[in-house]
Amino acid sequence: MSSSSTGSGSETSPRYELIIWWSNDDEAFIVEVPELPGCAADGPTYEEAVAQARRVIREWIQTATELGRPVAEPRGRLLFA
Repeated sequence: MSSSSTGSGSETSPRYELIIWWSNDDEAFIVEVPELPGCAADGPTYEEAVAQARRVIREWIQTATELGRPVAEPRGRLLFA
């Protein structure tokens, strides 16, 4: 993790809260990252959904940084729900 705790492309992602549930409609696990608006991912297994969420978090942070938008620091309340 970088000193700014944004992860900026590293293998570890900041510890944002992840809300994970199974969707019968999508037949996949859905992951939402409430602290990063619009940041979500999915996967056929719990593990794949979380791995995809980590990639999406890094991309979300990178894009926000490139656009000069603020990036919320992780609150650290929950890692997985």
